[in-house]
Amino acid sequence: MTAPGGGSPLDRAPVIPVVQLPEDVEPAQAGREVATALLAGGIPVIEITLRSEGALAAVTAVRELVPDVLVGAGTVLDVGQLEAAVEAGAQFVVTPGTTAALRQALTDLPVPALPGAATVSEVMALRDAGFDEVKVFPAEPLGGPAFVRSVLAPLREVRVCPTGGITAARAAAYLEIERVPCVGGSWLTPAELVRTGDWAGITRRAQHATTTLGSALASPASVEQ
Repeated sequence: MTAPGGGSPLDRAPVIPVVQLPEDVEPAQAGREVATALLAGGIPVIEITLRSEGALAAVTAVRELVPDVLVGAGTVLDVGQLEAAVEAGAQFVVTPGTTAALRQALTDLPVPALPGAATVSEVMALRDAGFDEVKVFPAEPLGGPAFVRSVLAPLREVRVCPTGGITAARAAAYLEIERVPCVGGSWLTPAELVRTGDWAGITRRAQHATTTLGSALASPASVEQ
C-alpha cells in the first residue's frame, strides 16, 4: 500500500504507535501533542484507534497541524467508520479483521489500507483481493513470532504488521522475521502519559524504540528457518 508522498506506512518506523486516547482528554489537542512527541522521538507515523470518543477529531488535528506525521485510523469495523475516517483526513486505515463488505470497501479506498487477518486462509483471501500488506491480529494470543513465521513461509508475496499484545520486550522477535517491516504497539503512548501530558516521556519511548529495534530490521531472518 502506497502512502501519500510515496512508500508504505509500514516502512516509516519499526513501530506504528497504536493510540487509544483516554476519554478525559481533549482529543484534538491530545492527538496533536502525541503526534508531535512521537515525531520528536523519530517516529513519523501514528494510528489513532476509533475506540474513543473524539478519535476522528484527533485524526483531523494531526493531519492539519502535524503534517510530517502520517496519520491513520485504526479499529475500523465497518464501511460507515471507514468513510468517516477518510473524511476526517486519515491517510491510511487499519482494521482488526476483514468482513466481505469491508474488504470490498477497502479495495475501492482512495488511501492505503491495512486489513486485519488472524488465519492463513484470511491472509490468502486478502492476497487474492490484491492486498500485499496485512495486519496480523491479535499477534501474541495467536502464537507470537512463531505463528507469524509460519504464516509467511508459504505466502511470499505478503508483508505483515503484527499487532496485539506486543510489548517493547517482544517487538524485536517479530522484526527479526523476513517481511515483517514493523509491528503495531501501544506501549509508546500509554494512557497515563497521555492523561498527564507527559509528552517528554512519550518522546523518550519513541527514541528508545527507534534505537533498539532498528538493528532487528537490519538483518531479518528467513521465514524458512
